[in-house]
Amino acid sequence: MRKLALALALICATAAPARAEGDRAGDFDYYVMALSWSSNWCALQGDARRDPQCDRGRGVPFVLHGLWPQYERGWPSDCRTTAADPSRSDTAAVADLFGGAGAAFYQWKKHGRCSGLSARAYYALARQAFESITISPIFPRITQDLKVPASVIEGAFLEANPGLRADQITVTCRAGMIQEVRLCLTPDLTPRRCGADVIRDCTLQDAELNAVR
Repeated sequence: MRKLALALALICATAAPARAEGDRAGDFDYYVMALSWSSNWCALQGDARRDPQCDRGRGVPFVLHGLWPQYERGWPSDCRTTAADPSRSDTAAVADLFGGAGAAFYQWKKHGRCSGLSARAYYALARQAFESITISPIFPRITQDLKVPASVIEGAFLEANPGLRADQITVTCRAGMIQEVRLCLTPDLTPRRCGADVIRDCTLQDAELNAVR
């Protein structure tokens, strides 16, 4: 019996080898651009880290959490790439976009390497993606903590971006708070329908939205 179990284990190992080296860079279907509501991220994580993003007076409503290569279902990770990591000056140049240079470098390591681009080109594309979306002027004017339906946040983006459809955007929540607005984009940054595993709208009617700091 022990010999049989060992033989079966060897057969299975041969039939389904582990992918130890990760996914191939540049092999993906579309991007998910995640915009994080900065004040809520600070309340959940940033304040405990004493992250500079959370300093009062910055006046930042959304920061770019990431521009993530995505499959129609699932996403690549630990991608193999010959692209060099970004320099300190490269990450410093996008600190305003990601909320900090450390966050920018982390996003390159986790997601940017899967884009098939150089670090500088990935950061440039991330800024282009962020600037392609209009953020309603109502968001920077939120000066007190609110409780709102998550659908109101999505509606504000749809109103500010007339070409955007409801199946191209989703709002996520965490711990009763608005967490992120996620938009699905083709590799050339045209809005497209989100994959089935991305469209998971928050349905809270009283999600917390903390005041802009």
